Amino acid sequence: MEAKKKWDLISIASIPLTMTLANSMLIPVLPAMQKALKISSLQASLIITAYAAVAILFIPLAGYLSDRFSRKAVILPGLILVSLAGVGAGLAAVWSDKAYIFILIARLVQGLGSAGCFPVVLPLVGDLFKSDKDVSSSLGLVETSNTFGKVVSPILGASLAIWAWYIPFFAIPVFSMISFILVLFLVKSPAKDKEEVSKIRLKKFLQAIIALLRMKGKWLYGIFAIGGISMFIIFGSLFYLSETLEFRGIKPIIKGLVLAIPLAGLCILSYLSGKWIGQNKQVMKWTSFIGLVLTAAVLYLLGFVKWDQTWWIVLMLTIASAGIGAALPSLDALITEGIDKKQRGTVTSLYSSMRFIGVAAGPPISALLMRGSMSTLFFVIATAGLAAALLAAFTIRPGRGYR
Repeated sequence: MEAKKKWDLISIASIPLTMTLANSMLIPVLPAMQKALKISSLQASLIITAYAAVAILFIPLAGYLSDRFSRKAVILPGLILVSLAGVGAGLAAVWSDKAYIFILIARLVQGLGSAGCFPVVLPLVGDLFKSDKDVSSSLGLVETSNTFGKVVSPILGASLAIWAWYIPFFAIPVFSMISFILVLFLVKSPAKDKEEVSKIRLKKFLQAIIALLRMKGKWLYGIFAIGGISMFIIFGSLFYLSETLEFRGIKPIIKGLVLAIPLAGLCILSYLSGKWIGQNKQVMKWTSFIGLVLTAAVLYLLGFVKWDQTWWIVLMLTIASAGIGAALPSLDALITEGIDKKQRGTVTSLYSSMRFIGVAAGPPISALLMRGSMSTLFFVIATAGLAAALLAAFTIRPGRGYR
C-alpha cells in the first residue's frame, strides 16, 4: 500500500465506522424505546428501517453527483446532515409529546445524509489507489471498519442508554463531526479532469450506465443481490438476538457485549478475507461462495436443532456472521475493480442501495417472523443465505465478460 496515503485511508475508514454507529448503536436500545415511547416492537424496528429506507432512494443520486463533481463534495455535506439529524432526534426525545413521529422524521433526514457517505467511500478508495492489490486490501480495511463499528455499537449504545435511552442520538453528531474533520483535512482525492467532467451530462451518463448494465448485468445484479441478502441476514438476526436477550432479562451492558460477539466474528473474517483475496478474482468468487454456504448451513442448524440456550444461539450466529464477513470484501473488490472510474460511483451506489434494502428489511421482517416461531425465522434467513451462495457460484464468472 502506498505509504503516503495511509492517513487518507484511515480518514476514509472513519466514514463507514460512523455510519454503522449511527444505526447499529440503536439496536440494543430498541426495547427501552418501546417502553419509553409506548410503541410495539414493529414500530421500534422502523427507527432502524427509516434510516436505511430513505438512503436507498438517494444513494444512486449521490453516486452520480460524486462522479459528476467529486467524492468529498458529496461526503462532507452528508456527514453534516447526519450530525444535525442526530441532534434533532435527541431533542425530540427529550421535549416532544409526539417524540416517535419526530424521531422517525429525524432518522429519515439522517438516512439522506448517510446516502452521501458510505456508498461514496468504495469508489473513493478505487480512485486513490492504482494497484488492484492495494484496492482489495484497502477495501478489506474499509469493510473491517464497517464491521468493527457493528462490534462496538451495541456495547456503546447499551452503555450510553444506562444514562438515558435517548443519549445515543446525541452521540451520533460527535462521531460524525470527527469523521468530517478527518475527511476535510486529510483526504486528498484525485482531481478530476475538467474536460472529462464537463462531458458527464445526466442523459448521456444514464445511457452509459444502462449500456454497462446490459453488458455486465449478470454478475453485477448477482453481487447487488448478495449484498442485500447479506445485510438482511445480519440485521434480521441482530434484531432477533436483541429481543431475545431483552426477554431473558439480560442487563444492558451484558446485552451489548453479547450482541457484539457475532459482530466480532464478522469483523475478524472481513479483515482476514481482505488480506487473503489479493487480486485473484477466482479466489474472491469462491471465498464469497464458501462463506455464504457456511452462513446458510449454521442458520439451518439453528432452525432444526430445538436448543434455546443463549450460548448456542450466540455461537451459531457468530459463525453465520463470520461467513458473511468472509464474503463482503470480495464483493466490494469485484464491483470496484470491475468498473471504470467514470462510472464507479454510480454503480457502487446501486450496490450500496441493495445493501441498505437488506438493512431496512431485516428488523421488520424478523419482528413479523418472530410472531411465529424461532425455527421459521431461521429457515427463512438460511434460505436467503443459500440463495446468495448460489448467486455467487453462478453469476460471478471472472474471465467471461467480467471486464
